[in-house]
Amino acid sequence: MRTMGDVVEVDGTDLQGSDAGDVEKATDRLVDVLVAADEDGWYGRLEVVRPWSQHNPHLDGEFARAGAIRRYLCRELASLLAMGARITASRSRVQPPFDDPDFFVALDEDRVDTRSKKLFLFSPERMALSIDRIGHYTGTPAVAFQRHVLFTNYAMHVQSFLERFPDAVRPDRPGAQMPAYHHVTEAGDGVSLVNIGVGPANAKTATDHVAVLRPDTMIMIGHCGGLRNHQQKGDFVLATGYQRADHVLDEVLPLDVPVVPNHRLNSYLLDALQRAGMTYRLGIVHTTDNRDWEFNQQATLRAMRLSRSVAVDMESATIAANGFRYRVPHATLLCVSDKPLHGSPKLAAGAQEFYEASKRHHLDLALTALGSVRREHPEGLPGQEIRAVDEPLFGGPPDL
Repeated sequence: MRTMGDVVEVDGTDLQGSDAGDVEKATDRLVDVLVAADEDGWYGRLEVVRPWSQHNPHLDGEFARAGAIRRYLCRELASLLAMGARITASRSRVQPPFDDPDFFVALDEDRVDTRSKKLFLFSPERMALSIDRIGHYTGTPAVAFQRHVLFTNYAMHVQSFLERFPDAVRPDRPGAQMPAYHHVTEAGDGVSLVNIGVGPANAKTATDHVAVLRPDTMIMIGHCGGLRNHQQKGDFVLATGYQRADHVLDEVLPLDVPVVPNHRLNSYLLDALQRAGMTYRLGIVHTTDNRDWEFNQQATLRAMRLSRSVAVDMESATIAANGFRYRVPHATLLCVSDKPLHGSPKLAAGAQEFYEASKRHHLDLALTALGSVRREHPEGLPGQEIRAVDEPLFGGPPDL
């Protein structure tokens, strides 16, 4: 390890054969430089030299708010050092203010340089803005977010979460638009719950920003309309795919791009359902941006029929599509709250009784599945199916 003022260089070949503690100290020193740069108003910079790579031996990238993703950075850097990479951390440039026109230009994710491989999926400007907005929308700091994130649109799941984790970190003010709650663990592998409210626009907004934190999983736990005769209120639906009628991501992710849940995560959710003896259905979830689609039924009913959809909701496909875009393993576990096609719409009179009966089961199933993820994939779920051919180094296959 070499230290020169605001620069730290670590050669992974010097650490080969060292114990885990030495590697941890090395990664901490590297990330400390990024954090210190951020505190002084600079972007941090990482340079990675990989002697084994023929096509991409040298990569670099800038970071903002590195403290918010410290655990993720340490994990990725440790993996590279173990393979013999040489990594240098330093200051890069003074952070521009949010109202600088150049800052706005740097937010554009559509600008791609195909001549070089990226180190990280997001620009530092994008990181800085998203981490600021996470605090604004959720009422909690980005650093409180854990490696597993649940999304809901019901306060009843929040109530159940707080009953389960009374010491959870809560919003620091009333009236947060998408309040978040965090069961924090020392390893950061706890669970965060975000109440995103209703609709695909909110689902997109929340996942746009949470994706910067690089969670290991994102799961939607919400309610749905059951579309099949035999489904009953309180039955569960585990999504195997989505019919995207939410429209909010159509321009950046065309509808002909397949989006499916993470297979391993779905397997753990399915195992939790079976062990709990729950009634469930696997199938396609139709996600719409029209809460009152029943008023103009024919086009929606035809789409549901052609897709063999078993449920309808307003958020699941949006979260899944952004999970795909941003390379985050994702899944959907819904609970049937009404049957719009079978004379059983969602009405206020019977809603509360259903909510009380379902909320604890729903949360417990998701937490049980995440417990399996922690045990079997402590370093995160493999996500080969959501990696691109020009995948950034961090979070991607180490041999590219």
